Amino acid sequence: MTLEVFRVGHLPGLDAAGLSWRELPASQLPQGYGFEVAALTPDQLQALCEQVSGPGRQGLRALPVRDIVQAIDRVIQQLLDPASPEHQLLLRWLPLSTGFSPEMIRVNLGPTLRTFRALQLQRFLVEDLGNPALLDGFEPRVTGGWTHAEGPDLLAHVWAGNVPGLPLWSLICCLLAKAGNIGKVSAGEPVFATVFVQTLARLEPRLGAAVAVLWWDRQDSQTPRAIWQQADTVLAYGGDAALRDLQAQLPPGVRFLPHGHKLSFGVIGRCALSAGRAPAIARLAADDLVRHEQQGCYSPQVFYVERGGQVTPQEFAQRLAAGLQQLQAKFPRPQPGLAEAAQIAQWRSSLEWAAFDDASVQLLGHPEHSWNVVYRDQATPIAPGPLHRCVQVVALDSLDQLPACLAPQRRYLQSAGLAVAPEQLQALAGQLAAVGVTRLSAIGQMTQPAPGWHNDGRPSLLDLVTLVDLEASAEALAERLTSYEI
Repeated sequence: MTLEVFRVGHLPGLDAAGLSWRELPASQLPQGYGFEVAALTPDQLQALCEQVSGPGRQGLRALPVRDIVQAIDRVIQQLLDPASPEHQLLLRWLPLSTGFSPEMIRVNLGPTLRTFRALQLQRFLVEDLGNPALLDGFEPRVTGGWTHAEGPDLLAHVWAGNVPGLPLWSLICCLLAKAGNIGKVSAGEPVFATVFVQTLARLEPRLGAAVAVLWWDRQDSQTPRAIWQQADTVLAYGGDAALRDLQAQLPPGVRFLPHGHKLSFGVIGRCALSAGRAPAIARLAADDLVRHEQQGCYSPQVFYVERGGQVTPQEFAQRLAAGLQQLQAKFPRPQPGLAEAAQIAQWRSSLEWAAFDDASVQLLGHPEHSWNVVYRDQATPIAPGPLHRCVQVVALDSLDQLPACLAPQRRYLQSAGLAVAPEQLQALAGQLAAVGVTRLSAIGQMTQPAPGWHNDGRPSLLDLVTLVDLEASAEALAERLTSYEI
């Protein structure tokens, strides 16, 4: 059988003829398709790090940030163009690597890429830095003196593969910070980062020379150790245990920026539960569940629904279940792996037993359905589920009960999707902020964070740079040391 192969990665400065390639383990690929990755020797890895942190980084550092923004915009425009080979490459390989349906990839691709157009990046720069020219050199401060934002020589990324396009967030931020970049793709989704960086290198070689993309096996300790020894900063996505292990490997002084597992949820106020509004809100909630298959940290796992509307919380749960059933026809759920299927079965079984003893718990749907909705008639603390369109709908007498339901998981909370009245919005936002929520969006927008959002409550760009202050005292003394000063 002929095997169609996708070569993963981008390795600037290395002689392609001197590289050896091997198969990347990726069991989710259908038969007849495969990924290949470069097997780098220690000398090749050393040369790669030196290229990215040396000539590549210096070439990037010499560019005005506005030119970097325009170069990224040209890449995004190319990837958005349905007629471009890069766009077709994404549409062909992302369904194979992720298991997501081709229609879901097609629908998500545009919004994901448009987040990084030039106008959005310019707003992002201003939001985090105020004056983007800080990245180009020293700029005057209102209080006196000057400040410059200096990026790291080498920033290492460790990307997860749960959401297509995830690498673009950190990678584009680091290009704006003028950092040299070396990124490890996930075996489960190595396509997006590869296509983006290869397109970047073709359209703007000066940027492509500052970015390397590769993969190494979990059992390989030498490759990451060599990279950590040269990196100034490591930015990683993953589970808590994996992040702890990674941090323990880092030499002293390396800045570590982890993004671990998070819990997100939706909040439906009684004002959204009129007979006319509830159907539309339920469809938006179903969209948030299905888009990205709950794989993102911003995907909801619980919906809290306030009593007192024309539509009861139980009826809302039924409408949500109907919405999930309708979406299955357009966006078939990817087949869970054996371990994931076992988790779903165990989760559903435990709730079935709970429903026998507790009349306030009700399971909607059938085990053979591609979704599971659990309705709880009493306030219940938030808890993670098995994902894959498994969700709980919890009734509340008042939204004032929310903080008590959320507080036990405050260290894991991230996004809240809201459908509440204007007079509730600010007060509720303050309550949610107090228990650890870092992002509030509309229901239906939970999986599409705004450009420049503060991931886990941190400034995405400002955390990457070092602010260097040139104080007014140095300027004053320099003036006294000029040849014309007597």
